[in-house]
Amino acid sequence: MGSILFWGPAIFVGFFLCLLIFFVVKQQTAVVVERFGRFQSIRNSGLQLKIPLVDRIAGRLSLKIQQLDVIVETKTLDDVFVKLKVSVQYVVIRDKVYEAFYKLEYPHEQITSYVFDVVRAEVPKMKLDDVFVKKDDIAIAVKSELQDAMLDYGYDIIKTLVTDIDPDSQVKAAMNRINAAEREKIAAQFEGDAARILMVEKAKAEAESKRLQGQGIADQRREIARGLEESVEVLNKVGINSQEASALIVVTQHYDTLQAIGEETDTNLILLPNSPQAGSDMLNNMVASFTASNQIGEAMKKKNNNPQGN
Repeated sequence: MGSILFWGPAIFVGFFLCLLIFFVVKQQTAVVVERFGRFQSIRNSGLQLKIPLVDRIAGRLSLKIQQLDVIVETKTLDDVFVKLKVSVQYVVIRDKVYEAFYKLEYPHEQITSYVFDVVRAEVPKMKLDDVFVKKDDIAIAVKSELQDAMLDYGYDIIKTLVTDIDPDSQVKAAMNRINAAEREKIAAQFEGDAARILMVEKAKAEAESKRLQGQGIADQRREIARGLEESVEVLNKVGINSQEASALIVVTQHYDTLQAIGEETDTNLILLPNSPQAGSDMLNNMVASFTASNQIGEAMKKKNNNPQGN
């Protein structure tokens, strides 16, 4: 019973001393150990030990790549206020943990200040459209400035990215309207070109249709003339002279026309002379007209040949 009372507190004290002596450092982490308030050493990942009540863990620094997002509001060359989100990826240099821990108390604030300074120096030189186009140039300028400034403090700038550009809401609405108007203009131009092409093709089709229609009418009239000529020749062979044959053909066509009009149920009303002499009268009028025309033509020819009236 006495041994239990002796070994129990001894085990507890030994376990407590182990907790004070040994400590574990995680992977990708650096621990700064101080002795009586003075820097002693930097411990890396694994099981480490320190002297109880003499050494203490002053702090832990992550050696992983970290990211800090900074939102900067500034004005462009064309007086447009814009917000830029700059993402800075940085890491503590393994060989400069001492500088990173002791030289900078608030590294995030230091990086933010440099980002504000560079962005507000670069963006006012650009118009809003150029800010969107040259955002990589802004990121490169930020990285270059931070790289030179933070290297002495034990920080390495891996990359800087301009991840968001947010103009004022009224400016965005105006840009959308300009874009929409430009697209409507292009659409109207395409529609006009399409309408012009359609009109040209329609005119070409109508011209071709008229040409073919005229050719068809000419062929029709040529065949009608050939048929009339053949009909006159047939009538001449049976003893009917040309004038009588022409009158007979005219009368026949006159009655064929009347028959065709009567067969159509939706034909408009047409008033035509319907006496048997109608065809003969029509032929006589035509012959008289041709005769008068020929006489006038011969008179004009004689006048031209004898201008003195001799």
